[in-house]
Amino acid sequence: MTVFRALLVITLSVMTACSGGERRVEQGTRDGILHFGNGTEPQGVDPHTTTGVPEHHIEQALFEGLVGKDPETLAPVPGVADRWEISADGRVYRFHLRENARWSNGEAITAEDFRWSWWRGLQPALGNEYAYMLYPIRNAEAYATGKLTDFSQVGVRVIDPHTLEIELTAPTPYFMQLLDHESMFPVPRKVIEKFGTPVDRFSQWTRPGNMVSNGPFRLTEWKLYKYVRLEKNPYYWDAANVKLNGIVFYPTENTITEERLFRSQQLHVTSSIPLDKIPVYRADRPDELRVDPYLGSYYYMINVKRPGLNDARVRRALAMAIDRDSLIKNVLDGVNFPAYSMTPPGTAGYQPPILFKFDPEGARKLLADAGYPGGKGLPKIEILYNTNEAHRKIAVALQQMWKTNLNIDVTMLNQEWKVYLDSRDSLDYSVARAAWIGDYVDPDTFLNMWITGGGNNDTGWSNAEYDDLILHKIPAMHTQEERFAGFTRAETILMQEMPIIPIYIYSTKYLIHPSVKGMPTNLLDYYAFKHIHLEPET
Repeated sequence: MTVFRALLVITLSVMTACSGGERRVEQGTRDGILHFGNGTEPQGVDPHTTTGVPEHHIEQALFEGLVGKDPETLAPVPGVADRWEISADGRVYRFHLRENARWSNGEAITAEDFRWSWWRGLQPALGNEYAYMLYPIRNAEAYATGKLTDFSQVGVRVIDPHTLEIELTAPTPYFMQLLDHESMFPVPRKVIEKFGTPVDRFSQWTRPGNMVSNGPFRLTEWKLYKYVRLEKNPYYWDAANVKLNGIVFYPTENTITEERLFRSQQLHVTSSIPLDKIPVYRADRPDELRVDPYLGSYYYMINVKRPGLNDARVRRALAMAIDRDSLIKNVLDGVNFPAYSMTPPGTAGYQPPILFKFDPEGARKLLADAGYPGGKGLPKIEILYNTNEAHRKIAVALQQMWKTNLNIDVTMLNQEWKVYLDSRDSLDYSVARAAWIGDYVDPDTFLNMWITGGGNNDTGWSNAEYDDLILHKIPAMHTQEERFAGFTRAETILMQEMPIIPIYIYSTKYLIHPSVKGMPTNLLDYYAFKHIHLEPET
């Protein structure tokens, strides 16, 4: 965030403070309005064209899939569908939609809305980076990749207006978890087509006054770099049990500013917390600090098309020259765990292979073997990261480690969120900070993104054996033991070729006001906004 924007946020907090000196948290708690720090300005709120966590938060409040998640257990719970049946072989799912399910304009939601929405999500021209989430459905991958042009051959069938049948290619243990992902959300066909074509990205259909959604809240106002405001959706089927009257999301990229806003009671919840403030809150205000396990990996992506970085030996040398224990202890305040694999250990019981360690001598040998002894002749490397103080500190630490251990001079480039995403998508970088939060509790959520041409594979890397394992062999396996063996082989390929460098396993780190209730911690840091409510402090 630029200094101007940081000042703008601070100014906004003063300007929007309530009359008589009443602060946002006090008034919001009384009026049922949650003030939520959301990290950065969202790229958009179309669930088929976004991938970031800030967008995810807003979309989870605006939309609802066939099922939801229990915020404590993460188990599937009824959503738009109030019940379902699964065939004995685990391949056919039949969902029964609620007859009182409505869009935010009052119109009924039907099975055809889901069928059309998934058709849209699989259109190659849309560029949906999450299209692969639909691939467990029979022929979905073939349709998305142009091998099949008849969508009627895809395993999505409307039985009647309130019954949807889904046929999978093979039994998929995590399929029910996918249905609460934004890529599976229904979107309003008539509204989208009113403002363009189904494959227009970021069209006017998502603007306030135009947007129609089906979740517990609806969009009312969006001030760029200031806030996104939602209000309770009166047409939501379970509106009687939605306790919040609204949510305001603030794009506070600067965590120092965000912590000050929290301390001055302008935010109920923050997206993060400055690392040096964690000991302070632990000591003085522990009830306002949350640090919990989180199913997420922080890593660096490598553009394998760049000279020098197109050699796996160079990429492995960079990975082996990072002292993760020192990084976590001295930069991250000891709240995360070192990562030597893409998949966090213990994900659904899976233990990934560990194929490298901190080994400066071995890293220097690999670099020399690649033709760059002592770092000489290695093309320029630049670390790209989005605006965030923690990302900057990590980049500085790695810059120093690579200089000390490999004699490589590395520069850094900071970009705001949208520009950073564009740079990644277009492979306009050499090394880029990245992170992945599991969409469901299974190793597949961390490994399926690296298939050739995958929407989130912004590295240029491709491996035919890896693709075959993830797309075909593992989905056809019947036991967890077989699946885990397949994932181990796939992750071995990934870590040997190293298009990504694992850095650490996430923990959630944020601040929450005591008035916020119904927001339990869970492994996915999933917020069921319909269950959150505010209670004044006694």
